Amino acid sequence: QVQLIESGGGLVQAGGSLRLSCVASGRSFSSNGMGWFRQAPGKEREGVSCFSKGDGAIDYADSVKGRFTISSNNANMVYLQMDSLKPEDTAVYFCAATYYFCSLTVPGDEYAYWGQGTQVTVTS
Repeated sequence: QVQLIESGGGLVQAGGSLRLSCVASGRSFSSNGMGWFRQAPGKEREGVSCFSKGDGAIDYADSVKGRFTISSNNANMVYLQMDSLKPEDTAVYFCAATYYFCSLTVPGDEYAYWGQGTQVTVTS
């Protein structure tokens, strides 16, 4: 059983920063791609950022480019540094892992494992 556990969410004012962390645990965990998705109330899930261990490829949604940075310890941790946060970034953020190359395409069926989510709230 593979588990993904996110942390680091919270309440922040616009322009502030948060750093989300995701730790993966479980037997024989060996995903290739890991990503972050988010979902705001009443809105569809959105792919935020992802990377692939195999080729080091990284992708970002246009809405977060230049503000968010994904990183990893290339083992079982992935991080999302979120700077210059905006109220429209408010959502539940989910960490996900796939055995394939990363993708931001929703709904993200290629991701086999998902975390429980962490709330990010940005006030104006």
